[in-house]
Amino acid sequence: MTVLLYVLGLVLFAFGLLVSIAWHELGHLSTAKLFGIRVPQYMVGFGPTIWSRKKGETEYGFKAIPAGGYIRMIGMFPPGRDGKIEARSTSPWRSMIEDAREASFEELQPGDEDRLFYTRKPWKRVIVMFAGPFMNLVLAVFLFFGSAMAIGFETQTTKVAGVQKCVIPQSTKREACQAGDPVSPAFAAGLKDGDKIVAFNGTPVEDWNTLSDHIRDTIGPATVTVQRGDQRIDLHPTLIKNEVYKKDADGRVVQPLQTVPAGYLGFASKNEVVPLTFGQSVTRMSDQLQAGAESVIALPGKIPALWDAAFGDGERAQDSPVGVVGAARISGELMTVDAPPQTILVWFMNLLVMFNVSLFLFNMLPLLPLDGGHIAGALWESIRRHTAKIFRRPDPGPFDVAKLMPAAYVVAGVFVCFTLLVLVADIVNPVKLT
Repeated sequence: MTVLLYVLGLVLFAFGLLVSIAWHELGHLSTAKLFGIRVPQYMVGFGPTIWSRKKGETEYGFKAIPAGGYIRMIGMFPPGRDGKIEARSTSPWRSMIEDAREASFEELQPGDEDRLFYTRKPWKRVIVMFAGPFMNLVLAVFLFFGSAMAIGFETQTTKVAGVQKCVIPQSTKREACQAGDPVSPAFAAGLKDGDKIVAFNGTPVEDWNTLSDHIRDTIGPATVTVQRGDQRIDLHPTLIKNEVYKKDADGRVVQPLQTVPAGYLGFASKNEVVPLTFGQSVTRMSDQLQAGAESVIALPGKIPALWDAAFGDGERAQDSPVGVVGAARISGELMTVDAPPQTILVWFMNLLVMFNVSLFLFNMLPLLPLDGGHIAGALWESIRRHTAKIFRRPDPGPFDVAKLMPAAYVVAGVFVCFTLLVLVADIVNPVKLT
């Protein structure tokens, strides 16, 4: 059964991956057709074609390697200064430029002269290239809001799941009480399993983080109001100082574990799946985007540790970059976790959310051959033309993005090397849920 669930996780992630890629390319396709650009091909995957069908002027299909996708638009690059599409040179860099220019015109047909990508106004080209990453962002938001508001996340609540009978410093990592351990304030005050704490020292509390902060900030007598069945009861524990795990600003336990002195009551809170409100969903989605952007910026600094994890004896950090293989393994592990089905579903949806957020952020980098590189080229062209118009200079014409192809090959080479490094690490030293 565990193996079947693991395989199910792999299959579901592969399906989600294909949908995400197809959805991305659909953004490019729909806007390109909207602006009259001819699109000969719409493909999901790379390598040999396993299925395709031509509808109208566009061939739609799937290729063997589901690691990306593309649409082919004619006239991605403008002709050279001499107006010619083909040119040859003994310089390898110049050959790269002209090969790319030639490829963008290889499917040119009579009547296509006014349907070339580079002939569209810069703002239209920006929309076409931005539409792909934007579709990933839309899908991420849809999946996140759908799962967060319809199902919710497993969250610590103010309900009591268990009362500690004695005070045990968390730094000792001991669970059983021993002779000489003081009685916990919660046990002494009569707190019981099933109680719901609704106020602390007269201040209403609705979430665990707020209650936890009140407890940690209090040493001495306190009034804890609980809902017990149909009754509201005031308990009067005397909180003491204890060593507890340090939390960050978001209420999460800091890793690696650290202890700090703080007020201590002595009970375990109950975890429940709680749907988020729209406002909470917006805040949490914003946090996801911010965390994703910070991860992209921090990526170069994580390469040495990733190399050590792949080819040395270094440990694989939980926040280490993962590729498609690593994400698929995590998806498989998710399906085998002993948790409620709705919780597993939310985790899986969140995995797809993070994948689509990553696609959005990476493609927005202003580097060729990424979408952001073409966007940067169109914006630079717009700036040049507007500047020339203001100073009454001749129109400089389209910005020749083809001249950046040597740099694009370097960027592509770096991405390929990084992808292979992540692939090796995902195979020999994968990130695990445990």
